[in-house]
Amino acid sequence: MTIVGTNPEAVIGGVDTHAEVHVAAVVNHVGGVLGVESFTTTQKGYRQLVSWLASHGELTLVGVEGTGSYGVGVARYLARAGIDVVEVDRPNRQARHRKGKSDPVDAVAAARAALSGQASGLPKTRDGNVEAIRVLMIARRSAIDTRIETLNQLRHVIFTASPQIRAKFTGLTAIGLTNKAAALKPRHNDPDQVRHITLVTIRTLGRRVQYLREETKSINRLLRPLIRATAPGLLEVYGVGFNTAAKLLVAVGDNPQRIRSEAAFAHLCGVAPIPASSGKTVRHRLNRGGNRQANSALFHIVLTRMKHHQPTRDYVARRLKEGKTTGEIARILKRYVAREVFKHLPRTA
Repeated sequence: MTIVGTNPEAVIGGVDTHAEVHVAAVVNHVGGVLGVESFTTTQKGYRQLVSWLASHGELTLVGVEGTGSYGVGVARYLARAGIDVVEVDRPNRQARHRKGKSDPVDAVAAARAALSGQASGLPKTRDGNVEAIRVLMIARRSAIDTRIETLNQLRHVIFTASPQIRAKFTGLTAIGLTNKAAALKPRHNDPDQVRHITLVTIRTLGRRVQYLREETKSINRLLRPLIRATAPGLLEVYGVGFNTAAKLLVAVGDNPQRIRSEAAFAHLCGVAPIPASSGKTVRHRLNRGGNRQANSALFHIVLTRMKHHQPTRDYVARRLKEGKTTGEIARILKRYVAREVFKHLPRTA
């Protein structure tokens, strides 16, 4: 389907994005290349890019590659200028192998993808509460991962220490181990240098774990009001906590109207089966694509329901008797949960 119709004055832009320089291309209503130019990734560069695209005719649409990374700035600038923007996926490997790879080629391909309708997805606006949630989730995930890594290092140091040191920490929980390690007071005049350094290291690691735990709590205190304000109904869904709600909101973005149906949301989360029919064979296959963080969030909701939600437990028991495996049942439930969750996502006019 051609988006711009046959208006001879209409032009379509395409942008191949990078950290320092964006390469833009402009094509006419039949895909003919009118020009290719490079612009810096600054406000001045964005202004020059828009002016250059518009100088070729009536600019109706711009396809931008990488709107979630290098292209976020130019996509936001174009949207604020009142220009329609669509998100362009990176060309597949087979196409690149046949046609080659260069920035001008990618920019022209982005423009033609927007022209043909192959690229039709709206990019995230990244200008509201969900963007704040996304940034906080990066810091939260980093703090949790580093805390787990540090705790493992602490346990390893204790395990390889002398029996006297190991005996101090035997049988402790993770919190008890951390607190006791952080409270150590190694003697400065200890004649055993190895023991002294080992105890200092244990204390350092223990205090680091404590700090990271407090950092996570501080981030949670910022996250929860944002999630409540953005999607209060989502938290009422059985099995949805703040962490899973945050992952689902980040997948959708600040402009959830870009997800037009619950089927599209299920596809975004990778829980909608993919048609894989050929000839007389009609079948579907598992979708291994989509937003994996959102897919993980749906899976954790399903796990919670399979353990604690009686209607779900009854459903699982019935399906097991029918011969379904636990994995198959979980995939069916993820699709059902996606349908339920979609109803509680924030909607804007």
